[in-house]
Amino acid sequence: MAKEKIQYVCTACGYDSPKWIGKCPSCGEWNTFVEQRVGGKKTYDKRLQFSTTDEPKTSPIQMRTIKTTEEPRINMHDDELNRVLGGGLVPGSLVLLGGEPGIGKSTLILQTALGLKDKTVLYVSGEESARQIKLRADRITKEESGVLVVCEAMIENVFKHIESCNPDIVVIDSIQTMATQDIEAAPGSISQIRECAAMLLKFAKETNIPVIIIGHITKEGTIAGPKILEHMVDTVLQFEGDQHYMYRIVRAIKNRFGSTAELGIYEMRQDGLRPVTNPSELLLSDVSNSEGLSGVAIASAIEGVRPLLIETQALVSSAAYGNPQRSATGFDLRRLNMLLAVLEKRVGFKLMQKDVFLNIAGGIRVTDTAIDLSVIAAVLSSNVDTGIDKDVCMTGEVGLSGEIRPVSRILQRIAEAEKLGFATIIVPNANMQGIDTSKFKIQIRPVRKVEEALRELFG
Repeated sequence: MAKEKIQYVCTACGYDSPKWIGKCPSCGEWNTFVEQRVGGKKTYDKRLQFSTTDEPKTSPIQMRTIKTTEEPRINMHDDELNRVLGGGLVPGSLVLLGGEPGIGKSTLILQTALGLKDKTVLYVSGEESARQIKLRADRITKEESGVLVVCEAMIENVFKHIESCNPDIVVIDSIQTMATQDIEAAPGSISQIRECAAMLLKFAKETNIPVIIIGHITKEGTIAGPKILEHMVDTVLQFEGDQHYMYRIVRAIKNRFGSTAELGIYEMRQDGLRPVTNPSELLLSDVSNSEGLSGVAIASAIEGVRPLLIETQALVSSAAYGNPQRSATGFDLRRLNMLLAVLEKRVGFKLMQKDVFLNIAGGIRVTDTAIDLSVIAAVLSSNVDTGIDKDVCMTGEVGLSGEIRPVSRILQRIAEAEKLGFATIIVPNANMQGIDTSKFKIQIRPVRKVEEALRELFG
């Protein structure tokens, strides 16, 4: 038996030290080191124990001799979740869903599990009682479901339940409440999360049963626990949204089996989360009421493979204090500062002594640079207090010299704008090479520079 020793682990980043330190040299946090015992005898199941003394069960083989087959993914019966996962849940994968408290993580997973009529799902809860889970399930659906529920916090007992019922999918809610008998630390500590996640990963790979684990978010916006947790899992999904808005968004931060550019949009309702198949109509539901209002511009953006028409709102006012304020919600603040500098240097509008506030309507966060043109148009519209025609939308990336740079998948953007009834779309001139515009009824206005786009909008 290995001799037991004591080490100190940082609860913020997982850095370990042989002695206690006031300030962590890795993350810079103060008073985050806790005592942890390492070594000693292993007590958990031999199936989940790594051994270096036994003979290896496998041997190196040449890659060209490995035979692969296209494994069918598990259909989650949720188009939004299937899209973010890359087409469905991969057998034997470990998926981590993170989000803030109360955002709807457990509701999303529970209603997905209730919809899997042809699969046996074991829902392991370390936070709620079986009665509380049943009350939530009754609120989501009145249909009978074959989901198995067990309230357990010890990971060894969880594996015994899995062995007895042999489920097709395992859900752990949440990883911060799980603990193993092998480590003398409180549930939710760095060592407990790391060890329990390693055991779940080994179980998923050996049995080919997918495991979905739910994780909490810290106040800094990162998943609670060591960073190695995100490296161990196959897929990391971020469930985000403002509790004051009815929209929720699922993003793939990491995905070994699909794209990380996809997102799924849900609407929070009393009976659970409703997938939004056409988010553009919801995000633009109040555009008709904003006719004549300044500071509103419509952008044609793309998130993943999905085109979205998004309302960009801006407010420009005289600075009430010494230093002008710059605020952006749903948009990169540094990019906003760059676009304001372009607007001042290349177009000649003085905004140095004015407050600028930018908001992406609907509470979503946009990373597509093609909304640069709409940001500039909304800022200028608010500055001169002149509204933009509600039948006009735009797309284009703005360069530092004031040029409108081309964007990807321009045909999808134009088709989405036409489908939603817009009469005119402003696009980069560089995108028009080799494009057949005769099949579109919408009027396409190509522009080369910011000045040309503003002339099209304001005359």
